[in-house]
Amino acid sequence: MKPANAMLSGLPTTIFSVMSALAVEHDAINLGQGFPDTEGPADLVEAAASALRDGRNQYPPLAGLPELQGAVARSNARFYGIAVEPAREVVVTCGATEAITASLMALVNRGDEVVVFEPLYDTYLPVLRLLGAVVRTVRLAPPRWDLPRAELAAAFTPRTKAILLNTPMNPTGKVFTRDELEFIAGLVAKHDAYAVCDEVYEHLTFAPARHVPLMALPGMRGRCIRIGSAGKSFSMTGWKVGYVTAPAPLAALVAKAHQLLTFTVAPNLQRAVAVGLDKDTAYFERLAESMCSARDWLAEGLGRAGFDVLPCDGSYFLIADIAPLGFAGGDVAFCQQMTRTVGVAAIPVSAFYDQAGADIPDRYVRFAFCKKTGVISQAVQRLQGVRGQLCAENT
Repeated sequence: MKPANAMLSGLPTTIFSVMSALAVEHDAINLGQGFPDTEGPADLVEAAASALRDGRNQYPPLAGLPELQGAVARSNARFYGIAVEPAREVVVTCGATEAITASLMALVNRGDEVVVFEPLYDTYLPVLRLLGAVVRTVRLAPPRWDLPRAELAAAFTPRTKAILLNTPMNPTGKVFTRDELEFIAGLVAKHDAYAVCDEVYEHLTFAPARHVPLMALPGMRGRCIRIGSAGKSFSMTGWKVGYVTAPAPLAALVAKAHQLLTFTVAPNLQRAVAVGLDKDTAYFERLAESMCSARDWLAEGLGRAGFDVLPCDGSYFLIADIAPLGFAGGDVAFCQQMTRTVGVAAIPVSAFYDQAGADIPDRYVRFAFCKKTGVISQAVQRLQGVRGQLCAENT
């Protein structure tokens, strides 16, 4: 038979699936995949359940229910001062991953160049390559992941269509500063480009860091597509409700792409998310504070275990340097052995780079701290023996 799609056929099983399966096999605590192990707000669950019983279970509007479009617009205005026309500038998608794909479909023609930062969320490269984009990577360097301005400026060319910006950033936990964003905005304007802004962790930043959308900067309103996620903002990752804010001409194209991908999103979940987005500001502050406490608890435990813990200003994730442990191997081998021997699973950061690239760092691992206090405590306890157990096994 003729071969199927070559690019998809060539994609390996994701490292997330590999490590999660290994964690199950060895009864390990899974700090690899980034999903909370607690339920989100009870009032949202009740709102979703009630909405199933009121006779509105047929196809909702393509771009989203007016209730949720309006709530997204109010959230933009309340937190960032961005004025949005709900019916024309908001598109509800089946999760933020679909929102990213639909947004790139709306912008990119075959041969267009798109700038991305490494390390990066693993969906970006396959989607861009399926669309025929030319990917230009710019690598951020640990430990602080500061913006490499000269390298970024050199990555922009007359063929640059867009930059894909993730802040707060997975996997690094970096929150781009306003000064860094202003530099990016200058390049976007200079090269008449767009920005697709993956901001799913927008409400998970830790003081003194503060999330600033690129869209909120002068001159960027018409050039940005901004993506949010109910899963991250309400600890309901299984609901798969994302939302796109974009200028009306771009939002219309995102909606066309969304129509081809999933067409619509469960109406009861949309209505529950609308309730969530209208929660008082104290809810979002408490969410960030609880995640910050979990970050600190895990960071302290990793430090006592001998890891060098990198700064984290947002998201669900901490990155730790394994070099001080003296492990004679790379991050993939380390994560596999840590899962088998110590009983804690994490993700090798080398998986977040273009595997065709050169000199990929292999001394860092990513831990998720969006877990119950007891789970983190148990993981920290197990990790205290990591140096002796892994180094003894590796000799």
